[in-house]
Amino acid sequence: MSPQKQDRLITLEEFIIQGQNRFRGATGDLSQLLRDIGLAAKIISREVNKAGITNILGVAGSTNVQGEAVKKLDVFSNNQMLHALARSKIVSLVISEENEEMIRMQSSTGKYVVFMDPLDGSSNIDVNVSIGTIFGIYMRTSDNEDYPVDVDALQPGSQQVAAGYVLYGSSTIMVYTTGMGVNGFTLDPSIGEFFLSHSDIKIPEFGSFYSINEGNYSSWSPGLQKYIEYCKENDKSTSRPYTSRYIGSMVADVHRTLLKGGTFIYPESRTKPNGKLRLMYECNPMAFIIEQAGGMAIDKNGDRLMDREVKQIHQRSEVYLGSRENILACADFMKKYKSQKSGPSEKKLEEAFH
Repeated sequence: MSPQKQDRLITLEEFIIQGQNRFRGATGDLSQLLRDIGLAAKIISREVNKAGITNILGVAGSTNVQGEAVKKLDVFSNNQMLHALARSKIVSLVISEENEEMIRMQSSTGKYVVFMDPLDGSSNIDVNVSIGTIFGIYMRTSDNEDYPVDVDALQPGSQQVAAGYVLYGSSTIMVYTTGMGVNGFTLDPSIGEFFLSHSDIKIPEFGSFYSINEGNYSSWSPGLQKYIEYCKENDKSTSRPYTSRYIGSMVADVHRTLLKGGTFIYPESRTKPNGKLRLMYECNPMAFIIEQAGGMAIDKNGDRLMDREVKQIHQRSEVYLGSRENILACADFMKKYKSQKSGPSEKKLEEAFH
């Protein structure tokens, strides 16, 4: 999707208010929440762009709930997002990658629950590769007069009322959906304002790109191995071989997939049978965006990812998302070779090299 061309630039705030005005009786709470997230994104973007000269690069000296080294920018981004979500007092629960437990906000009657990865791709911070923020927003299911409970957070992705991401790259772009299509906004740093740049984004029905870490090939399922081999075969009638593109930052890889088409896959493996990415604040928000843009997001069984049962807030998952034709082809390979066992076990591989 090419950038939006228009006579007058529309700001993020104007766009949000216009969307709100389409609904009779709308309270404006969700609009306020999205504006608060946009403000946090501006502050994070500013720090990301000057990180190398403000001593904010490097490791903070701790690990998060996933056992990963926490970067200084992780801590900063988490704090900025929490501050933004507390500002409007309409959020009762926040679940962050950086915090082991659910965070109950001071406004216990707030109607929204927010999942977030405040700085996705943080392992790339010190090498100046694009990183991002991911968020998914839900309406709480318990009575607003009571304190929020665990069930408020354990909702399937299909119950999201909004989701989005912010990409901090050559430019800062915020992409979000409220279930009525997908729109992207680019930050003009000279005046500190997001402007509509990608209106009503539609992912191509087919794309000649695939994004996956091929270094893990030997631990994949036979169906996925066969699909990637298919992608690499030479067949001009089907535009193959496809082009491999993998950055290692989910926001960057999914953003490219959204605009250019193709597939983004982070699969299960022998060492990580449940996948590595987090279902609630990485996979489900991206799945919502891709679906709203006309694409598909499935699990290893070919089922809709956003229908998956949620059992814990930091639950891990595999994810297969992208252009409809590509994902359907991948699902066919997965189904066809599902009964076959994967390649040699790690023990056998070790024996082979000794």
